[in-house]
Amino acid sequence: MSQADERVVRRFRLSGLRCSDETRLRHDPLLATAAQTTGWLLIEEPGGWGQDPLTGSGMDPSVATELTDRTKQAGVRVQLIRRPRQRRARTQQRSVAVVNSRPGGETVAWHTVHTEHELLDVPLDGAARIDGKPEPIYLVCTHGTRDVCCAVWGRPVAEHLASHRPAQTWETSHVGGHRFAANLVVLPHGLYYGQVTPDEALVAVKAYEAGHVVPGHLRGRSVHPPPTQAAEHFARLELGETGLDALKPGEPVALEPGTWQVPLIRDAGSAIVTVRAVSAVPARMSCRDQEPSPVDSFELVALRVL
Repeated sequence: MSQADERVVRRFRLSGLRCSDETRLRHDPLLATAAQTTGWLLIEEPGGWGQDPLTGSGMDPSVATELTDRTKQAGVRVQLIRRPRQRRARTQQRSVAVVNSRPGGETVAWHTVHTEHELLDVPLDGAARIDGKPEPIYLVCTHGTRDVCCAVWGRPVAEHLASHRPAQTWETSHVGGHRFAANLVVLPHGLYYGQVTPDEALVAVKAYEAGHVVPGHLRGRSVHPPPTQAAEHFARLELGETGLDALKPGEPVALEPGTWQVPLIRDAGSAIVTVRAVSAVPARMSCRDQEPSPVDSFELVALRVL
């Protein structure tokens, strides 16, 4: 760490600022920070959430353990969800959604379970597939027991979205990236947006419904690894591409340690994007962290249109 970086870290440690405040002051890049997953299991839990979404919500420990094992094996991310400002006592009956975010196969399948044990019978492969275009789901992280920034920034966003999209908007447990609160996840495509205000979140939602993305707040798409997320980010900026499916990435190829080449197919042809991992100023990942951690980001090395 350079002396300049050490001074930045020391100043933030003494300031009493929250991790999201520090991130904004440093202008940390959002690109390529979306948590990676191709599938989601959304479980309605109207009661309180502990730090661990399942065991901390009062779920039967044996169910929580088996459900954790099932979802890990299936490569599915578990999220607790509830309606904004509708926290109430726990109930056995709840809504559950299985979401597939794979490009070209985006689906949402809703189920109703009447006991916790029925959660173990919900098909994680997207069975009960719904024909036609799936209804969007808008998740706003408000998991305050995990990090206070998510509650402070997330709840106003969730309430504002719910006033415009009541059927599609849910508060959700930790999605990754406290320091980028407020975080919005748009399903089924798995788009991560960070540092959104209530109005900016609504703009992102309207863009999605029109088949577009808002690059300025886009952290990435969950189905892609970080180098691909970075390549898509730079290509959108350089080529002015905002279409949701305007860029179809291929597999990233490692040219050397820390450098990747990513092919992108476009309607107007194709492009090759080369990105390099770079070290940023160490940062606290969460308000609970006492010490900063190394942070990697990406820079554009080359973009070649074919």
